[in-house]
Amino acid sequence: MTESSAQEDKTTHFGFETVAEELKQKKVAEVFSSVAQKYDVMNDLMSFGLHRVWKAFTIRLADVREGDRVLDVAGGTADLSLAFARRVGQSGEVWLTDINHAMLAKGRDRLLDKGFALPIAQCDAEKLPFPDDHFDCVTVAFGLRNMTHKDAALAEMRRVLRPGGRLLVLEFSQVWKPLSPFYDLYSFKVLPWLGSKIVGDPDSYRYLAESIRVHPAQQELKAMMEGVGLSKVDFFNLSAGIVAVHRGYKV
Repeated sequence: MTESSAQEDKTTHFGFETVAEELKQKKVAEVFSSVAQKYDVMNDLMSFGLHRVWKAFTIRLADVREGDRVLDVAGGTADLSLAFARRVGQSGEVWLTDINHAMLAKGRDRLLDKGFALPIAQCDAEKLPFPDDHFDCVTVAFGLRNMTHKDAALAEMRRVLRPGGRLLVLEFSQVWKPLSPFYDLYSFKVLPWLGSKIVGDPDSYRYLAESIRVHPAQQELKAMMEGVGLSKVDFFNLSAGIVAVHRGYKV
């Protein structure tokens, strides 16, 4: 391997910017530490409340039942963890995890406010601190695109699934082509403006728009999930492909 190719292997995307791999995690952490306090408000504003519909669809598709063990990766403010906790009951187990302390603290406080004292862990999705074959269901919602090594994170999520368990990935994806000009206008003009007005941080929401554009599209992510050993991988486009839910199984 030449020196230039070795250097190239150590870089990754941070939105449209190319950065050293070791810097991406730090820069993503800065983004989410900045937006954590207004994260839920901005989600409602940016998506016109649709993020609730997308998450509800994911939760139904997960088909979590009483007694199941569930891992919510990059769970942030705990929307999915809270819903799963209500479904698994006292005999089940739901872990809320996130790499970002500020986001995890918001999620923990929200769960406690709702009467759920779930186990939580601040951890890197690429190095999950859980045993093999443990969970019935693993989910990651709007977190995969921020991970440096997506294939490594997906492989870890598969590792901790029991045989027959399923992984669900809810993420922004490739929008229906005719809508692209309008979606681009909204993403690169309106979102940073909202970030400026509500959070005082337009740059974080500019990164959001850019990170969506460099994230694998539907078929590419499907192939990536199959590449780490997941089977029967399918996906569901929501809101004309603005987001997609991918589902795969461990056999």
